[in-house]
Amino acid sequence: MTILTCSLFFPASAQTLAPISQTSKQVSILFVGDMVLDDLPGKAIEQGIDPFSAFEKIFHSADIRVGNLECVIATTGKATEKNFTFRAHPRVIPLLKKHFDAISIANNHSGDYGPAAFNEMLTLLTEQKMPYFGGGNNLNEAHRPHIIEKNGLRIALLGYDEFMPRSFEANVNKAGVAWSEDEQVVADIKRARQQYRADIVIPFMHWGWENEMTANKRQRELARLMIDAGADAVVGGHPHVIQDTETYQGKPIIYSIGNFMIDAVDNEAQTLGWAIRLHIDQHGVKAWDTRMAKINTEGIPSPIPEANSACWSKKTGVLGTCKNAELK
Repeated sequence: MTILTCSLFFPASAQTLAPISQTSKQVSILFVGDMVLDDLPGKAIEQGIDPFSAFEKIFHSADIRVGNLECVIATTGKATEKNFTFRAHPRVIPLLKKHFDAISIANNHSGDYGPAAFNEMLTLLTEQKMPYFGGGNNLNEAHRPHIIEKNGLRIALLGYDEFMPRSFEANVNKAGVAWSEDEQVVADIKRARQQYRADIVIPFMHWGWENEMTANKRQRELARLMIDAGADAVVGGHPHVIQDTETYQGKPIIYSIGNFMIDAVDNEAQTLGWAIRLHIDQHGVKAWDTRMAKINTEGIPSPIPEANSACWSKKTGVLGTCKNAELK
């Protein structure tokens, strides 16, 4: 493996956060989980429907919006031998640009239609100026952080897959996704700090086992390794269900935020996901809150206004619940 180197609960009212001053070094960044823009959501888009519209106000409550693109965007390629393969039409890109500031392509479906389709997706995203991370034309590009500057802060986003098939992995001269080799991940986080001068570093992970409601040993060990290497928070997905959270060294680890847009579900837990919003200053994540998403039979999410959902404040160090309707 080539490594890149370089020289419990409290009232919702207690979680209400004051409006962020545009002149201060404070930023809110929102993450959503797996988005499959193929099948029924893809057909809705083809018909002129915006499947993200129910969450538009919630998206606008954050300064930066990020999601995991759980499919390849292409018109070429041949489906690989897998249980599920997802390929979305290029018509979805304008909607991604409308709602997201960046997308991760580090997952086990980016390579579903082979190298030609993956390369087409990279070209399409680049041409249409849709920022992405967690994949690229080679190892260096796949592991390069995506930098977003907002309100005086430089935020580095890194994306990693560690769910098979590993044949989708980028290498020195091969396009693909970023794989989460421990040494490489540590080097990437340090490079984001030193070479890219990032104030904040957040890995967005694709890991864990499907339908497990709690994170496994590997997830926990890798998350702590990333925090020790300098990450300010870790956000994860792939299990298709919401998993537990923890705080390590005062920094949040969100193991899985569940699905966000997908019609290939086989149990009730897979129809629920979080839109999680991190509130950040120059010292790291000071709080986070969540909005619950319910995915309908068409694979399209809507918020559940009456739901109680997880939230956390570094000031108290306590994990609690907030009412969705009370989040500002």
